[in-house]
This record gives sequence, C-alpha cells and structure tokens, in this order.
Amino acid sequence: MSFESYQELLKTHRLNLHQIPEIAFDLFKTHDYVKKELTKLGYKTITVAKTGLIAIKAGSSKETIAFRSDMDALNVVEETGMKLKSKHPGKMHACGHDGHMAMLLGFAKYLTTLKNLKKNVMLVFQPAEEGPGGAKIIVQTGIFKKYNVKAIFGIHLYPDLEEGKYGLVDGPMMAQNGEFDLLVSGTSAHGAQPHKGHDALVASGHLITQYQTIVSRFLDPLQPSVVTIGTINGGEARNIIAHTIKMSGTVRSFNTNNYNQIKKSLTTLNKGIETSFGVKVAMDFRDYYPPVVNDHELFLKVQGGLAKSSYKSIAPMMFAEDFAFYQQALPGVFVMLGTRNEKLGFTHPLHSCYFNFKEEVLAKGVELYASILKSMNAI
Repeated sequence: MSFESYQELLKTHRLNLHQIPEIAFDLFKTHDYVKKELTKLGYKTITVAKTGLIAIKAGSSKETIAFRSDMDALNVVEETGMKLKSKHPGKMHACGHDGHMAMLLGFAKYLTTLKNLKKNVMLVFQPAEEGPGGAKIIVQTGIFKKYNVKAIFGIHLYPDLEEGKYGLVDGPMMAQNGEFDLLVSGTSAHGAQPHKGHDALVASGHLITQYQTIVSRFLDPLQPSVVTIGTINGGEARNIIAHTIKMSGTVRSFNTNNYNQIKKSLTTLNKGIETSFGVKVAMDFRDYYPPVVNDHELFLKVQGGLAKSSYKSIAPMMFAEDFAFYQQALPGVFVMLGTRNEKLGFTHPLHSCYFNFKEEVLAKGVELYASILKSMNAI
C-alpha cells in the first residue's frame, strides 16, 4: 500500500505540533492536540506519565503490539527560518519529535481502515524522552502487562542517513549513559607562594588526563565506550592558587559491564588524585538510560518485511534513548528514518537549532509501521 495520500495530513500534524514545543512532562498543549486528533478517529485515550497518552485499537486476539512516539522538545532557540516556526520562545522540536508524533497519528488513521486486525495495537505517546525519562514511568504503571504487550517498536528521524531510507541495527544500537558533576577542593594561596596551597586547578588537569586512560587502558578496545568532560569552571584570579574547580561530564557505553567498570575507575582515580595533590574530589554520578538493544528475532521480522533497497545497516550510535526502558520490559526494535536532503540543506544534526526535514518523508514511517504489522501477523 502506498501512503503518499497521507502526506498532507502528516505535514499538517507536523507543522501544528512544531509550533507548540514543550519540555519534559509539561506538554499540556501537545497532549491536548494529540488527544483531540485521536478522539476524532474514534479512539479512547488513557493519560499516563502526566501528559502522555495511550490509545488502543482492538484486534481479535489477546496479544498486543505497541508503537511509541516521544513528544517533548528542547530548550533551543529555533533558527530554521520556517514560516510556521515555534511560538514558544527558547523552545524547539530540534530532535524530530514533532515528526514522530505526526507519523504515529498517521498510523492511527491507517489502523481505522483495517477491518480484520488479528492483534491489538497500542499507540504510546510518551513525554520526557529528553529527560528525565518518561518511558520508565510508563513501564512502571504496569500497562504493558495489563494489555499483554508482546513487542514494541519505534522510529527516530535521522539526518545522517539519506532521506527516506530506513537505518537498521541488529543488537546494541544506542548507549547506556550517565552524567556526573565534580567538585575539586584545594587550598588557596598566593600565586607567588604555590607551596603554601593545594592547587585544585592542577589537580583537575591531571584528573582529566587520567580519565582519558579509562577507555584506552582499562576496557576492551573492541567494546566502544566514551568518557567526556564537557565543562570546567573555577579559580579566583590569575595570581591565586585555585581553591575550587567544578567540572561536569558524561559516560556512555553499549555494554553494561563496561559502564559499571567506568564508574568504578572514576572513583579509584578520584581517590588517587586526592592522595597525590592533597585535594578533595566530590563526585555526584547519576545513571540515566540503559542501552538500546534491538531484539534479534524482531529485527529479522522487521528486516524481512522490507525491500532490500529500502534500508541499510548502520553502525551503533553513542546517543542515549529512553526507548531502552521499554526493551528492558519486553522485546523491541528501534529504527532510524533518514531525513538527509543536501539540496534543501537538511543536513544539520539532531538537537541543532537548524534541524529540519521534508515532511513527505513521514509517510515512510507510516509505511514501516504498516509493514511491521504484517510481519507480526497482525493483519
């Protein structure tokens, strides 16, 4: 079936949602828009995770297949030049979630045309993917067990892949991630008498260097991981031995054992720096999302339902995605949908203030969802 006839509807949804970006769980306008559109199609909705929505299309069996779209935007000032741009200053759908919602709403319409659906279909509109993680809260409600959900699928727009092409990964796809804040406390002194102080700045420099040995010397080089210090602030003046330095960073790995080893190594190195430089290193480490790992059997079903020319195998990415929480509860597959169009200048990365895409590509998302239904013997 061709979904080109859905393009205008998808474009309308995307542009309407693009103008009302909201953050985290506070998606009140977005919630109302999605609920209104689902109600028009005859769905009864369930509100979850404050502003999330779930709708179900009943089939002839007790088994359910779920499809998920994230809903939240980012604190980004839009610079796309679109006529129908964000009406909320400082907020933007810079990660394509407006397109994700449009695709799932288009799929909701498609479901209403099916008369002999063999399995129930659950549509999950989820808040707070960008943080702090709405997927985990939805899983904790027990709604997947209540409706006997056997598998879950999701799509993410991706500007590093040619427009309209599906990007498939079998197994680990996105990284587990954590974030940390560091406070290095020393003893200040006059810059001309460094021996009377304990330099937090010098200690911090050594700490940064030591952190870079974790991946290169403590982990299997065939198991990719990342340790990044992203910010450093501190010091009082050019002629004062620094008393405190604040730093922040992130950890990412596809392998949970490696992730835990990194955390252990961070603590060990912190203690070594304390001993070596006479400073104190306080770390606040926060675990965020598990790794996204596509189920092999479901991957084969998704791949088997597609023409070989419609997809390509892509490398795993160090991005993090809370779709991972669903995959901890049940088998799932996450797919990238290419939006790269160099002629139109749609080459900017996700989270960029310039990120944009051609709405016609969204029909490929609805087409993929329909293909998955067939592969899962739901139609």
